[in-house]
Amino acid sequence: MEKVVHEIPPVFDCHSRILILGSFPSVKSREAAFFYGHPQNRFWKVMAVLFGDCACSGNVCRGSVPQTTEEKKAFLLKNGIAVWDVIASCEIEGSSDSSIRNVVPNDLSVILETAHIERIGCNGGTSYKLYEKFLREQTGRPAVKLPSTSPANAAYSVERLAGLWREALL
Repeated sequence: MEKVVHEIPPVFDCHSRILILGSFPSVKSREAAFFYGHPQNRFWKVMAVLFGDCACSGNVCRGSVPQTTEEKKAFLLKNGIAVWDVIASCEIEGSSDSSIRNVVPNDLSVILETAHIERIGCNGGTSYKLYEKFLREQTGRPAVKLPSTSPANAAYSVERLAGLWREALL
């Protein structure tokens, strides 16, 4: 079990209206130094369907999905989306959410005091459980549990994920 500190800063500005929280960055995201860095994670495709000009059938998407870190940051900010994670540091084996122990939560006030966040969405069950346990009381705000965009959640196509996320967030 490795003690890991979250080193990716949150993405937000004063125009952010929706906050999406993951649990903790995967190994691939930590290597890329940005959110949802695993090539099989569908987060960026879902965002492109919800806010961009992308259309998906199953897991095949046609249209523009942001690729570089700069494109992804610009896309989020243009669409009023803030992104961060519930956990500031923890013990974790690789990228396994089920192995997470000794959680130290992030302080969301840095975002909530700057942006007018109208909705908080948790990307997956672990993120939601950790939000409820560590941050709900601090923020005084409810969060919506969203189906995970992780490749481990293969039962959901991009199309289905986007539909459920749209229903919950927009």
